[in-house]
Amino acid sequence: MRTLIKNSAIAFLLLAGITTYAQKNDRSLDNYREPDKNGINVFESPKDTVSTFENVKVRIGGSSTIQFQALEHSNLNPSVTVDGVTTNPYQLKEIGSNFNLATANLDLDVALYDGVRMHLRTYLSSRHHPEPYVKGGYFQIDKLEFIKEGFLEDFMKYATIKIGHMENNYGDAHFRRSDNAQAIYNPFVGNLIMDAFTTEVGAELLIRKNGFIGMIGMANGKLNQSINKSANGTTGGASLLAKIGYDKQIDTDLRFRLTGSIYNTGYVPSSYLYNADRAGSRYYGVMIPATASGDNFRSGRYDPGFKNQITAVMINPFIKYKGLEFFGTIERTSGKSNAELEDRKANQFSGELIYRFGNNENFYIGSRYNTVDSEDASGDDVEISRFQIAGGWFMTKNILMKVEYVNQKYDGYKATSSFADGKFNGLMAEAVISF
Repeated sequence: MRTLIKNSAIAFLLLAGITTYAQKNDRSLDNYREPDKNGINVFESPKDTVSTFENVKVRIGGSSTIQFQALEHSNLNPSVTVDGVTTNPYQLKEIGSNFNLATANLDLDVALYDGVRMHLRTYLSSRHHPEPYVKGGYFQIDKLEFIKEGFLEDFMKYATIKIGHMENNYGDAHFRRSDNAQAIYNPFVGNLIMDAFTTEVGAELLIRKNGFIGMIGMANGKLNQSINKSANGTTGGASLLAKIGYDKQIDTDLRFRLTGSIYNTGYVPSSYLYNADRAGSRYYGVMIPATASGDNFRSGRYDPGFKNQITAVMINPFIKYKGLEFFGTIERTSGKSNAELEDRKANQFSGELIYRFGNNENFYIGSRYNTVDSEDASGDDVEISRFQIAGGWFMTKNILMKVEYVNQKYDGYKATSSFADGKFNGLMAEAVISF
């Protein structure tokens, strides 16, 4: 515990100490999504042909986040009698109200050359890891001037290349989710129930022209990199990604965006599309059996357990009219575990309605309804639903205070599951600093 407190304190002091430096950057880097309020409703990093590059420039930034949690949970909670002894293996751990662990990120963004930028994110403190560790890093290339002046200039006006160990650009929901302490883009406290997020070594080519978006990418399908061969004699397979869409500011009041994405793997030793978030869930301790030895740092989320031959498709509409915005997620995925012969399927639907108001839209209220129905590995056809109401206040462009009421229910699980007739609900409050 003292180690956790020490690391959290060091992270906070480091982030606080460099805030002054970060605040001086009105336009910190070219083709860069700002980590503060200005980055909200920005999806892929902006594409701008105007260059401000003069010399190598290092931008040090980060984020720090803490929640106060007041949740309750319950389930069917049956007793089981074996050899005359009655036990209750499905009773849930008792939880109360208090603060969660403060989390922190450290970001290094470096303009290396005209049109070439590097990004590196380190989790200084997270729910799952008491020690700092690197999430990933990548190069973003918007010009090829380092090869030859004017090289493929007409093509690179519309193209962006990313290479590295990075967050896959599957769907649009990952642009609005909380990434450990970077929670300023998320109007809610929790992410989606079936949280599609993974970091793999790969490359992506993004083309944008006149509002149209096209992306194709390839990665090695691994969260944890290794050269060891598996049982079939290979070191792994590959993940293929693609996205197509349209994003247009119709006029000063109306913006419309619609994208469709696909993520597909052949053979990979173990895909992590729905359980790669090593930082952990925002809903601490919920729905964990009293007999469990660990914390289950992904509590409150659902992982369908697909490890091989995954095909996932996500469609995301986004509409913003003045202060009112809607963001939706329609997702269908299929796959199987390494021991299964037949594919299973899982579907996810989510709709968010947000209203931003006040001076510079510094306040917002919103709601989200999120459901997942899945052919579970247990053989059950399960359904999980979540309803959230949230409100937020941007004290400055770098500081966000938000509150949320969440109500999540589990249906379709056998009586011998800790999720049988399960539910959790209550209030969450979150403070976010990001710069």
